[in-house]
Amino acid sequence: MRSEEDRRREARAPIELKVEYKRLNTFFYDYTKNISKGGTFIKTERPLDIGTIFLFKLMVPSREEPIALRGEVRWVIKEGAPRPPDIAPDHELGMGIRFVWDDDQQRRTLERLVEKMMVESLGPLIYSRLVKKPGRS
Repeated sequence: MRSEEDRRREARAPIELKVEYKRLNTFFYDYTKNISKGGTFIKTERPLDIGTIFLFKLMVPSREEPIALRGEVRWVIKEGAPRPPDIAPDHELGMGIRFVWDDDQQRRTLERLVEKMMVESLGPLIYSRLVKKPGRS
């Protein structure tokens, strides 16, 4: 299992997708700021509490149906609250989400989809440079 630090090092792309989730019997519609194979950042002025595991749907333009996923809130940026030490002072309000997989098949399916979106958004050359890490061939 990878450490939290390793997950934060995963390549992220600035992809904005509509996100739908429920909180206290109310549906919220927000947007992602970026996405990686391990998680996403949801821009919102009403973040859930750290540690909350919740069901959300990603609206992906190339798919007819949204993708239903579970995620865990790992960190939040709220108005007037202290920010995590590695977050820029002007970072948007919201919550950092780590994907929670039901099984390996679900993980592999979403990883392939995220990779495809990243290549389409960034182009193959920039994507290949973004995901290449030292020591990899």
